[in-house]
Amino acid sequence: MKTKRELSIEHRNALVETLKLRFEENMQRHTDVDWLKVKSKLEANPEKLWSLNEMERTGGEPDVIDYDKDTDEYLFCDCSKETPLGRRGVCYDGEALNSRKENKPMNNAIDLVAEIGFEILSEEQYHKLQSFGNFDTKTSSWLKTPDSVRKLGGALFGDFRYGRVFVYHNGAQSYYSVRGFRGMLRV
Repeated sequence: MKTKRELSIEHRNALVETLKLRFEENMQRHTDVDWLKVKSKLEANPEKLWSLNEMERTGGEPDVIDYDKDTDEYLFCDCSKETPLGRRGVCYDGEALNSRKENKPMNNAIDLVAEIGFEILSEEQYHKLQSFGNFDTKTSSWLKTPDSVRKLGGALFGDFRYGRVFVYHNGAQSYYSVRGFRGMLRV
């Protein structure tokens, strides 16, 4: 019996083919990575394929952007030009969502990250992504926020404007139709 977090064989094969095509079309993101090794890792980790499918389904266009030699893991990141459409209009976390008295968004970034099964991008990871092109030129993405900032009610987000990457702060309870979040998945 299939669990909620398992794709059918046909769906897995289709997803792997989509990932392969994106990988081949964007070799500048992973110049020293062999697709057959990535594919082997994917096939050995069906739960990771489920998470990648969720990244794809919500508009993230995941692709390999790094290989961690210490852990022998490939790092997939949302590489859509703008923050994924299916993950916009959310505040930062559950505490922020619960603090809103009216006009609450439908969800929050941190709970959705946990549901999908990946990590929200850190500032460092966001800057790495931006080294491959100009992302979030019309949108913005929530970023992993240090506890010291979050305890004061704030949260971080990033975007690309005026030819550079900016990392800003906002109240964690805020949400905008053009702000979402990007994720990183280790496979």
